[in-house]
Amino acid sequence: MEYGFESRGEEQGRAPFAYYDRGTPAERWERAGRLFGERRYAAAAVVLRGLVEAEPRQVAARLLLARSYYHSAQLGRAERELREVLELDPVEGYAQLMLGRTLQRLGRDAEAVRYLRTAAALDGDFPFPRDAR
Repeated sequence: MEYGFESRGEEQGRAPFAYYDRGTPAERWERAGRLFGERRYAAAAVVLRGLVEAEPRQVAARLLLARSYYHSAQLGRAERELREVLELDPVEGYAQLMLGRTLQRLGRDAEAVRYLRTAAALDGDFPFPRDAR
């Protein structure tokens, strides 16, 4: 594996390693999945960011990018990506759940409830007491 520097990556605010941009979209998707599986979330996010830039309406890549941000404690970025996912697919239950959990981690519990309830409803699971508001 070769780690070369490219000014293009630095100019776009991405890691300057050519490795992350190398290959077809399918190869980069596979690489991102492997990095995520190895719990190298920040590295997976670098690869996924390039895929999302190339195909901004691709929900799966954007959702995995949000998960990578969440697990690497980049919560503001995770929130932005999850809101984008929900803009593209409002009934994406996992994105609803993740956005709720992200907001909780950001200390915004009242805002999180809406997304957690929606996720539960989409999943057919209702963990909230009926009198909870």
